[in-house]
Amino acid sequence: MSLRRMGWLVAICISMTAFVSRPALAQNSATSSDSSQNQSQAQQIPGSPGAATVAASQPTDKTSSTNSAYTLPPDILAKAIALTRLRAILSFGGTAWSIAIFLLVLALRWPAHLRNWVEHVTQRRWLQGLLFLPLAIVFLTVVSLPLDIYGQHIDRMYGLSVQSWGSWTGDQLKGLLLSLVMLTPLLLLLFWIIRKSPRRWWLWFWLCTLPVIVFAIFISPIWIDPMFNHFSPLEKSDPQLVVQLERLAQHAGLDIPPSRMFLMRASEKVTGLNAYVTGIGASERIVVWDNTIQKLPPNEILFVVGHEMGHYVLKHIYKGLAFVALVLLVLLWLAYRSVGWLIRRYQAQWQIRDVEDWAALAVLLLVFTCVGFLFSPMENSFSRWEEHQADVYGQEAIHGLVADPQQTAQKTFVALGSVYLEAPNPNPWIEFWLYSHPSVSHRANFAAHYDPWLPGRHPRYFPK
Repeated sequence: MSLRRMGWLVAICISMTAFVSRPALAQNSATSSDSSQNQSQAQQIPGSPGAATVAASQPTDKTSSTNSAYTLPPDILAKAIALTRLRAILSFGGTAWSIAIFLLVLALRWPAHLRNWVEHVTQRRWLQGLLFLPLAIVFLTVVSLPLDIYGQHIDRMYGLSVQSWGSWTGDQLKGLLLSLVMLTPLLLLLFWIIRKSPRRWWLWFWLCTLPVIVFAIFISPIWIDPMFNHFSPLEKSDPQLVVQLERLAQHAGLDIPPSRMFLMRASEKVTGLNAYVTGIGASERIVVWDNTIQKLPPNEILFVVGHEMGHYVLKHIYKGLAFVALVLLVLLWLAYRSVGWLIRRYQAQWQIRDVEDWAALAVLLLVFTCVGFLFSPMENSFSRWEEHQADVYGQEAIHGLVADPQQTAQKTFVALGSVYLEAPNPNPWIEFWLYSHPSVSHRANFAAHYDPWLPGRHPRYFPK
């Protein structure tokens, strides 16, 4: 389900794992499409390149203006530039498409017509909601399909996806089912709170969503992710790698048992390389894609997992959760201030009575989409800050375990950029607005020159 995930807010409890427990080392969220990944980590919408932890990820003076650590052959470079442009167009175009759809259905009064129908069918409000909301979710999924299909077509055309259309369609249907199951009660709760507290609904709903978000993050790796991908204990498939990872964990002073290390069979759907940390509390785990093990040498895999351990040690899931809670509170307050005004202003044209009207859902989603889009640079800046911290941690963690940590980290980023076709010099504005990770150029340059064990320098996270 797309249409900017039915607005940035109402989908928050499903898509929150995409931000709080997103794939951490791989390409930026707009360097992949919303197709082959599971819907719980599917905020990787086509067209999301990013920038601005420039201060945070700027290495040293001697590397501040060079991209020499990450280059591509001319033929691959041309494809990377073309693909980066396509992704940016699709990302911004997706927002414009969503806004246009919401404005169109409001102008045609479809939400009001649907409300009239459900009120004719039953006088019980909760039954009205059980009729209105699932139909709205299905409609929004259907009108989002053209962009979703095009995104998958782009990934297949550029060799990023190997998923068949049948498998892709199955994932879309699973995502729709998941949306119906999770969003319907969430929206019922929202409208119930609006009815009970017209002036404070934004605050009460925010308080109610916090435990829902935590629960969604907790259950995602256990119940949701396996709906879309196959996971198995890493110890069974690659015991030798587990031994190396345990050694890395010990070197970092961590206690991450093999039972919390998993292999994901990503090669059935994508060609990319990745690993990520997900879950919370008892469900927290590190996941490594099989593509990563197949295509990267052991030293680079150690850096990849060291990066993930950085997220684990630096409590980025919890920090991300706190950040999202704060942003969500502001977003809900802005929605409260905007939705009522819009309904009063266009009440006659849209035939929407008030905020508690079922038809007001379209106005809520329109506002959530617009405000969520404007919040994207702030969300992505925070994400890039966390990713840079994890880069530093990963490079320091492999010091003493590999011969050349700088070269190992740099080669890893070059491999990631080459596989995902990330252009070496993305547009700074696109990078600022869309990139959830520092650009590969920044990361590779930093890695190539970051050596805190030189005289007069000090590591950030490890004793010298």
